[in-house]
Amino acid sequence: MSAQPPIRVLHFADLHLGVETYGRLDPETGLSRRVRDFADRLAEIVKYAIQHEADVVIFAGDAFKTRDPNATLQRAFARHIRALSRAGIHTVLLAGNHDMPLIETRATSLDIFGVLEVPYVTVALDERVHRIQTPRGLLQVATVPWPQRARLLRHEEHRSRAPEELDALLEQIIAQEIERLASELDPHAPAILVAHFSVSGARFGTERNVLLGSDVIFKLSSLHLSAWDYVALGHIHSHQDLNPGRYPAVVYAGSPERVDFSEADEQKGFCWVEVAKGATQWRFVPLPARAMVSVDLDLTEQADPTDAALRALERHPVKDAIVRVRLHLRRDQESLLDVQRIEQALRQAGAEYVAGIHYELQAAPRSRLGLERPEQLSPEELLRRYFRSKGEDEQRIEALMALARELMQPVAASAR
Repeated sequence: MSAQPPIRVLHFADLHLGVETYGRLDPETGLSRRVRDFADRLAEIVKYAIQHEADVVIFAGDAFKTRDPNATLQRAFARHIRALSRAGIHTVLLAGNHDMPLIETRATSLDIFGVLEVPYVTVALDERVHRIQTPRGLLQVATVPWPQRARLLRHEEHRSRAPEELDALLEQIIAQEIERLASELDPHAPAILVAHFSVSGARFGTERNVLLGSDVIFKLSSLHLSAWDYVALGHIHSHQDLNPGRYPAVVYAGSPERVDFSEADEQKGFCWVEVAKGATQWRFVPLPARAMVSVDLDLTEQADPTDAALRALERHPVKDAIVRVRLHLRRDQESLLDVQRIEQALRQAGAEYVAGIHYELQAAPRSRLGLERPEQLSPEELLRRYFRSKGEDEQRIEALMALARELMQPVAASAR
């Protein structure tokens, strides 16, 4: 009898559909072109899942930028989930902090899929083991959505506690819930833990700037790793494995699109996981996220800072990229800089968006007169040396000195 083939799982997270930063208006949709960037990444993920015959797609939280996305964004997301459903691919949608309402009784932005009972779609709003029968066998998916303090504040005895106490108690409760989920597993079938929170040791990124709600840090040991064949995490935008070289992999898929320049050098994508009991393998699949290019130029030695900047920018790949430029100038060069000309050149070179052209001014270096004791020289001699330090020729110096004597004579006479 042949062994059961591995179950094919696609893991992604932190879509944040609705981010508009660094985007121009798209006349076709009336939305920021950056919204289209994020929607394109989702389309590419869904296309990959269908073409590679995924059995399960796991989304580890944060579908939208805000808790209350507009109808256009909800429609864009729903179209792609419907495509997975029609392909017979089971999709697990975990609620992240951007999906959770502030008030517990309000619906999340994902609830509609459960209410409509969309085929092959599971909306995970609590700690539970979901048993999914796939063409390649049974897969157990334990879900842990974003841990909310509100679950504690329902109880009178916790309302007077300090935030730090609540966080410690919440971490303890979630750890106990994960242990409970592990105890409910069938030991003969592969199992995945899906969670949306921060784990100690992770490399943080932009999510700290866009965070909605407080952030509880969980210990790696609290995930009860021996029970799982893969741990699929969401919430942190930087792709990383927190258990490298060991089993199971504990993986943040990372965000599929760059949110800001702090993510400019990060590879964006999703994870393709082949799940087998005790023998799961996975790999990261990169996506063509929008490039973000920062150009830093020192122009302090240039006679024409604008031309020098234009020549330097020709060496940078700005086509289809979001670009920001930082220039370093002497204060006396400021009037020579043509920012509009630089911005126009970037657009002509195909930049998708110019995020800003900023410059920093430094004072022009003071001329040195080469004097050890200038107080021993007359005002006229000091002035003559100053003109020489500025590079004036001798004929012009004499003309300037003649004018200076005329100005100084009334002063000298009044001093007597």
